[in-house]
Amino acid sequence: MEAAVPAFIAALLTQIGDRSPWLVAILADRYGRPFTVAFAALLAQGAGNAIAAVGGALIGPILTPNAKQLLLALALIFAAMGALWRLKAPDRLEGWRLGSFVTALFGVFVLALGDTTQFFTLAFSVRAPSPWFALVGACTAVLIVNLAAALMGELSWRQLPIRNFRIVFGLLTLLAGVIVGAAALRLI
Repeated sequence: MEAAVPAFIAALLTQIGDRSPWLVAILADRYGRPFTVAFAALLAQGAGNAIAAVGGALIGPILTPNAKQLLLALALIFAAMGALWRLKAPDRLEGWRLGSFVTALFGVFVLALGDTTQFFTLAFSVRAPSPWFALVGACTAVLIVNLAAALMGELSWRQLPIRNFRIVFGLLTLLAGVIVGAAALRLI
């Protein structure tokens, strides 16, 4: 259970400044079906996070405690780098004629594959006796953010201070990553 809360918090903060909810807001506006789009996005990102949790379950037992801590430090530093990088608009998928559910499912899956949320799920799942709690925590956060984006729509979503949030989140996450990494390397 101890992996669920940190995975939830990390995924929630990461997703707020990510491109996936932006795409969800775009697709919810286009199709006028916010719940369908949000559910498809949850399944898409849930699949990616499930892959990360399986990876954590497989490699967790062979990693030392310091290696697990270093993996978390890398996840934090990569999240910081991603947050401090300029946010590029997602492809609007205008040429996709697959309907609201399938377009959101495949579009969000492709966009989110290998994103920071999945790296956090991996990092938290290797540290936990039951890695599935990291998956549950991350998916709960993904659902909350994507549902909010779908219900708000693109115009309202883009009016949020996402840029400022990303800068603050990136700086704090970078600091945390350096501290956790230094502790993993026994420098502090």
